[in-house]
Amino acid sequence: MSAQPINDLSKLCIHTITTKPWSLEEAAENYEKAGVKGISVWRQYLGGRDIAAAGERIRSHGLEIVSLVRGGFFPAVSERNRELAIQDNLKAVEEAAALRAPMIVLVCGADPGQSLETSRKQIREGIEKVLPQAIEHGVKLAIEPLHPMYADTRSAVNTLRQANEMAEAIGSDYVGVAADVYHLWWDPDLREELLRCGRNGNLFAFHICDWMSPTVDFLNDRGLMGEGCIDIPTIRGWAEEAGFSGFNEVEIFSDRHWAGDQNEFLNKIVSSYYHC
Repeated sequence: MSAQPINDLSKLCIHTITTKPWSLEEAAENYEKAGVKGISVWRQYLGGRDIAAAGERIRSHGLEIVSLVRGGFFPAVSERNRELAIQDNLKAVEEAAALRAPMIVLVCGADPGQSLETSRKQIREGIEKVLPQAIEHGVKLAIEPLHPMYADTRSAVNTLRQANEMAEAIGSDYVGVAADVYHLWWDPDLREELLRCGRNGNLFAFHICDWMSPTVDFLNDRGLMGEGCIDIPTIRGWAEEAGFSGFNEVEIFSDRHWAGDQNEFLNKIVSSYYHC
């Protein structure tokens, strides 16, 4: 099932990291001017701010706050570091509540000094420790599986199947999955696992960008939709088949695009969203 072409921006969300050179105020103002309707806020943009006031200012631009990014990084060989990660995630829940963001995206973490199985166990334990406070504040936790190339330090959750299994094992309406095409496009089981995720009500978020080929950097060379080799319309169609009706969140890390004029980049984002 292929998705129908998008003819409006009502479900377009942009992560603040996508236009990294802009301040939070610049991002909100310019997203509004471009007709964007959603924003996902990265935590570094909240430093030193009155977070509740920042949330109100964002909404004054007609933007819906889709998520706070990011929590996670639970695993560590050191027990002290694992506890510090828990405390940071509890802080993220407080920030999300103050911002009135309904969800935190979890980049779950890994530690190369231990097995992936041990890191996955620590991820589940970490989420379960944070979950009571998340429920109290009405903030959902979205596990984002990352491409296997990041399994050393960024995430021991590397497939949608693993994310589904973890969310199902925890068994809370407040724990689900953020599916990013950059990390999952290669997976031969992607459609099946998206449908599984949808059946369980666990598909919380859908992130889009493109994989450049050849890529020059596995972190900071993501492309605009249509610039690379990901079949985004088909994958979006699978997400819709799974029952997903939320925002399409543009999350692009790109030294190339960050070095240019951000207003021009924003115009290209909107154009590529229309056409891809």
